[in-house]
This record gives sequence, C-alpha cells and structure tokens, in this order.
Amino acid sequence: MSFIRAATLARSVATSSCRRYSTEASAKKSSNLGIYLGGVGLVGLGTYVYMGFGKGEAVTAKKDLKSPLDPSKYIDLKLKRVEPYNHNTSKFVLELAKGEASLLPVASCVYIETPDFKDDKGEPMHRPYTPISASDLEGELIFVIKKYETGNVSKHIHSLKAGDTLKIKGPLAKWPWKMNELEEVGLIGGGSGIAPLYQVLQHALADKTNKTKFKLLYANVTEQDILLREEFDAMKKKYPDTFDVVYVLDKGDAKWKGPTGFIGADLIKQHIAPPSLGEKVKVFICGPPGQVASIAGKKKGMKQGELNGVLKELGYTEDQVYKF
Repeated sequence: MSFIRAATLARSVATSSCRRYSTEASAKKSSNLGIYLGGVGLVGLGTYVYMGFGKGEAVTAKKDLKSPLDPSKYIDLKLKRVEPYNHNTSKFVLELAKGEASLLPVASCVYIETPDFKDDKGEPMHRPYTPISASDLEGELIFVIKKYETGNVSKHIHSLKAGDTLKIKGPLAKWPWKMNELEEVGLIGGGSGIAPLYQVLQHALADKTNKTKFKLLYANVTEQDILLREEFDAMKKKYPDTFDVVYVLDKGDAKWKGPTGFIGADLIKQHIAPPSLGEKVKVFICGPPGQVASIAGKKKGMKQGELNGVLKELGYTEDQVYKF
C-alpha cells in the first residue's frame, strides 16, 4: 500500500537512533521503576511518494527533488565533514548530489553498515540511525552520533574523516505520523534515543495546521550529555502553546534546578497526558533498552513486544504506546 504524506519540514540536524546511549535504571517490580521504513522515494513536480509504508499524508517538497536512498540495498555516501558536538559526540554531514534530498517519511530511519566489523554469522554489522535533517534538505544528510567503546558501528563511524564513505540503506518505516490525529502526545527519550522523537517534533510543530500538544521528558546522565538542547529550547519558545520539554539528569550538580534520577511514575503522572484520554493520547518512547523495558516493557526484536513497566501500571494500553 502506498504512503503519501504532506507537510512543511523545518531544517534541523540529525542524531542517532534508539540504542544504548543513555543511563539505564535497574529493573524493579514496583511502580517506581526507573528508566529505542519500506519503499523507494518517487519524485515528481515537487511531491514525493513512498511505496509500501502504509496510509499517511502527501508532502509538498520545496522543488523537484529525488532521493538516492534505496530500501533494498546499501549505497555509498561521501562524508562531507565532521564537526565535534560534545565530549563523545560528533556531527557527521554526508554529501548528496545537487537536486537530491533524503525525502524520508516521518517517522523513519536508515541503516548504516560497517564492513570492517562482522556479527556472529560473519555478516557486516549494521545499526539503525534516525537522521533528523529536514527530509527535503537538498545536498546533505546529517547525523549526530555518540561514540561508545562497546559499539563497533559507532566506533567505525567516528574513525572516518572527510572524503570517506558510509554505507546507507533505507528508509525503514516506523510510525506513520498523521497531523492532528492525536490531541496529546507524550515523548520519553534517553540519550541519543531522542532522534526519532525529535524527527516527529520538528515535522509536526513546523506545520501551521498543528493542534497537537507535545510534552517531552528527556533523560541524560549529565547536563553536557543533552543533545539538541538548543533546538528544543527554541521550539519551546516558538511554540509555547503546543510544546514543552523537561530535562532529567542522573547526576545534577549544585546549579541544576531540574529533576534528577530516573524517569518514573511520578514524573510521568505530572507531565504526560493521562490514559483516560483514550485514542486521543499517545506516548512515544525511545532510549536504551533498560529505560524502555522499565517504562514500557521490552521490545521483541523489531516488534513492539508486550506493554509492561510504569506505563502499564499507570493504566496505559498497548494502543496508546509506541516504542521506537
């Protein structure tokens, strides 16, 4: 079934997708538990369509653009530049040709493959990453990626320099966002699991027809680990009636005025719309596996898995929760 969506997409950066990038809470059995797309882009006369994604909306692009991405195979994209972001994170800007853009639907991600590292089957390792650069941004595809010593894919990416290439495949479809389908959206993120949440936010808030209210709870180890803070703060200032963000730290210093510890039942009840709203509320979550498991239950591979954890204890149903 074809997927067609319409929106105005704002320019932004991108950050890596739901992986082990933030502190994780240990599993508990109480309500105080602590705290992760298919089709080829077709272009014509300023619009584009993704096949095989499901029902959605039509997108009007800035001009006639095409996407080099292919969901059936990896392609090589040249690394245009690398920019340091913080102590363990850098911005990786990939070069696209003139007249090309990613044209990724919302919400979706791509796979990055590392030929130098093999899995237990001898196949090249690959991981999903969510680029949040505007879908119709011509000439560039931008990621912000953390380096982890236990993450072979991130280590490979951080070893690259301008002029090297990355193998990319996509899009990989996630949640098919539809404007104003929901009245309230709660977003719970951890570390660079913020990527798909940011992708939804920058897309929806930039649409002048948007009436959905968004509330983001974003957990990190320290204040220096917060990604896209400048962008979120700008969103809050520009869209005060439809967006708010609460930063949560594992370790706040004496100057920190926000919440500390893991995201649990109290913070969720205080900031996220209640399950009593039924089909008008949705909670999206993306973060390290421990965080996702304690708040919403473990994912089952690429499938959602059973709803458990804090959200189930608070009365949310499986239809009200989506795990990226």
